Amino acid sequence: MRHAAAQNATPAAAGVTFLRPDASLGGGVLARAAGVDDRREISIEDLRRRIGEPLGTSPWMTIDQQRVDRFADVTEDHQFVHVDPERAAATPFGGTIAHGLLTLSLIVHLCLDFVPKIERTKLLVNYGFDKVRFSAPVRVGRRIRATAALADVLERKPGQILLKLDVTIEVEGETKPALKAEWLSLHVVG
Repeated sequence: MRHAAAQNATPAAAGVTFLRPDASLGGGVLARAAGVDDRREISIEDLRRRIGEPLGTSPWMTIDQQRVDRFADVTEDHQFVHVDPERAAATPFGGTIAHGLLTLSLIVHLCLDFVPKIERTKLLVNYGFDKVRFSAPVRVGRRIRATAALADVLERKPGQILLKLDVTIEVEGETKPALKAEWLSLHVVG
């Protein structure tokens, strides 16, 4: 588990690492050195110059029935279209689909590796979402990935920088994305 120690630790101590695009691996592929946070810190001024630029693309992740069932248990949302493959087969989806909120909740996991590391960051907090649109279902057994671009850099108040990322969750082999969201992360600097 990537974030097993995250409960009582700072992001760095929790094993959270941030990655940078590695051109030698091609395009948006990211390189990771196990346990090493090798991403370059960026100043707020440099970050503002990058508004509109892509930040990265996550690896593909398979959405399996076990994950959907566990999410249903946690959220108490056991609608048959998510948890009953036999009944869901008779729907227009042809089988079970992931909860939209499951797909949304995976944004942090999928995108965390390419959230910019602002100089002197003491704490990074998931601040929520401005806009979320569920465009297409994620059928169980399909693979998803996230792409993100830097949409804005705002100073909420001194020492608090709010980043807005435009995130798209793609479904492998589909032209329509599963969702689009404006994700906010709050960086406490000092």
